[in-house]
Amino acid sequence: MDGFPLEIPIFLVATFAGALVAGLSGFAFGLIAASIWLYILNPLQTASLIMAFGLIVQGYSVYKLRSAVNWKKLWPFVLGAALGVPFGVAILSWANPVHVRAGVGAFLILYSLYALFRPAIAPIKAGGAMADAVVGFLNGVLGGMTGLAGILVTIWCGLRGWPKDVQRAVFQPVAVAIFLMSALWIGASGSVTSETVQLFLLGLPALFAGTWLGLKLFGQLDEPAFRKVVLALLLGSGAVLML
Repeated sequence: MDGFPLEIPIFLVATFAGALVAGLSGFAFGLIAASIWLYILNPLQTASLIMAFGLIVQGYSVYKLRSAVNWKKLWPFVLGAALGVPFGVAILSWANPVHVRAGVGAFLILYSLYALFRPAIAPIKAGGAMADAVVGFLNGVLGGMTGLAGILVTIWCGLRGWPKDVQRAVFQPVAVAIFLMSALWIGASGSVTSETVQLFLLGLPALFAGTWLGLKLFGQLDEPAFRKVVLALLLGSGAVLML
């Protein structure tokens, strides 16, 4: 950040909003936060903070879901992600902030439109563990590059036609694994600056407050209404990034 007086409040509002949505839905912290952070932080700082905060938010959810985790379904995604994360981190080290912002914006728009208007199609049964591992690899590349660790796996689980509880017990542990692997790769490269650490500590109260409120509000909206609200927010965030 360049010391602009409003940058800290903007950072805190984005952190709170991302945590609020993640508390409600179980995902999308990075999507919400990055749509604002990328205007005031560089791609490396943004990805590093998404990973650090995501470990806290998603780690708690995975702890709550630990009895439902199906390792037979989970391992191909984690293995693929382990191979993909180093590629994403390498891309991140030389990425142009403008290009990253535009790419994230385009992805937000496409994902939101897909989720809002996707047609009813038969579940994808083909490919087995190999297809899951390929999706895990691509998800690892995206996660290492942007910190958006669970989106591709979330979409793929839906295309697989798995029940909601099975999907959540897959995409959330995958996200935590990618956050952890990406954080280790970035930390090993010595790319985490003291300013990033300061921002992490500064954002923790906003993160906890947003998560707490999101969990409190969970269940207050019916599922169709909540889904439309979240997707509308994602679509709007993507549109702003594309400007």
